[in-house]
Amino acid sequence: MPPREAAAAEKALRRTVIATALAMSREGLSPGRSGNVSARWRTGMLITPTGMAYETLAEEDIVYVEDNGSTPGATRVPSSEWFFHQAIYRTKPEANAVVHCHSPSATSLACARKPIPAFHYMVAIAGGKDIPLAPYATFGTPELARAVVETLGRSKACLMANHGQIATGPTLEAALDLAREVEMLSRQYLDVLMLGEVHVLDDAEMERVLLKFATYGQQPAQPPVSRPSRRRSTGKTSKH
Repeated sequence: MPPREAAAAEKALRRTVIATALAMSREGLSPGRSGNVSARWRTGMLITPTGMAYETLAEEDIVYVEDNGSTPGATRVPSSEWFFHQAIYRTKPEANAVVHCHSPSATSLACARKPIPAFHYMVAIAGGKDIPLAPYATFGTPELARAVVETLGRSKACLMANHGQIATGPTLEAALDLAREVEMLSRQYLDVLMLGEVHVLDDAEMERVLLKFATYGQQPAQPPVSRPSRRRSTGKTSKH
């Protein structure tokens, strides 16, 4: 990519990182200054800085972190959780964005150390038969990063014990949408737990659901509409 186009693309991505963080906060998915957002860029990532209110962020506050952990040209310190963002990008080539938030219901389940089983078929939206729970490790540590990537596996999302949730996606929009879904499923699961017995769909059914989800939301290409040719009028009345 030519330098001028690369610079424009980076500025646009920085703005999208900020917009995603703002949406996450304003929707109540991550109260206060909690949570963080990143996007894959070049050989590293662009990530929200530590300790700054999302409303105050400018493009230059978003930190570029190289794969080796360096931050060339940065004016801010990256989120303390950059370790697990980096680990996700290293191990999940399909992930181009990560949203980490402390959404209320998902965090409640995470603090109770409960993963989300297949109580509803929509659990498959995260790419597996459940939404797993990563074991506890201190925030901002390589140990937490290892726990997260080992738990995620092929899944696009997970809960983090005594912490919150992580959602990944091919784009920032997709990652944020998945974080919303995880929070909704968490709220519903908590409601079911309060009602009593949980009826979990079996593996065979979830395999069928996952196959259907492989094309979920994709619309078939529409064939071009053929229009009848319009004959030019000669002004003469035909006789029958």
